[in-house]
Amino acid sequence: MTATLVSLWTDVRQRLEAAGVDTPVLDARLLVETGAGVSRLDIVTDPRRSLTESQVAAVDALARRRERREPVGHIIGRKHFWTLDLAIGPAVLIPRPETELVVETVLEAIAPDPPARVLDLGVGSGAILLAVLSERPNATGVGVDLSAEALAVARANAEALGMINRTQLVQGDWEIDPQERFDAVVSNPPYIPTSDIDALAPEVARFEPRLALDGGPDGLDAYRAIIPRLMALLRPGGVFAFEVGQGQAGAVFALAQSAGLSAEPPRRDLAGVPRVVWGRRAA
Repeated sequence: MTATLVSLWTDVRQRLEAAGVDTPVLDARLLVETGAGVSRLDIVTDPRRSLTESQVAAVDALARRRERREPVGHIIGRKHFWTLDLAIGPAVLIPRPETELVVETVLEAIAPDPPARVLDLGVGSGAILLAVLSERPNATGVGVDLSAEALAVARANAEALGMINRTQLVQGDWEIDPQERFDAVVSNPPYIPTSDIDALAPEVARFEPRLALDGGPDGLDAYRAIIPRLMALLRPGGVFAFEVGQGQAGAVFALAQSAGLSAEPPRRDLAGVPRVVWGRRAA
């Protein structure tokens, strides 16, 4: 029997359900689109289109990878974040919807028109920094990451989005000295306690870079390194915004206050979890 778009989608969805994948319907569609070289519109408007054996084989190969719980973003090499289509890979964290709250926080604090400088510590794929720059055309930014492979991904995204001329990417750790002060400092640092990583979903524990996950014994090592430096990194009145893990907002808020920063009530994600600790250096 000849496979069609809808029959192949159904088959892949059922396979992913059996493998314990959380989002089998969406993932199956993405794998069919990528492997068969079709669009979402094709699936909706022409679901009974016949597929070639090579198209079916290509989708099957992708589905086998997803059955092994490799993240779908790694398989297709792309992830949507904010309004951007980003290239991703094993060297970077896959951008997640809750991280968009960091972007929202910074955009509310930075006026639309004046020039602004943004520092992203642990830039990864460039998701946060490039999302902010996409909404603030007069802003420029610096992205720092310890991983040369992650910086290559961020650079490719900046080039593809036409923002490479407004983006400087630097290899280094939390102690890097950019020798200037910024209007905003953002970060989604590693915040998973070391002992918790292996118990995470296979997509994360087995496939995402441990360098971007491991926050030390209590998950707070990066914040302890970054926050005491914010007074030197921020211009007077400058804003900081950091993503935090569940149950960490209180400790990170206290670190910010102890560093002399004006910390605001943490912002909650759609699940009600305090997800972004933010505030300002006093003007």
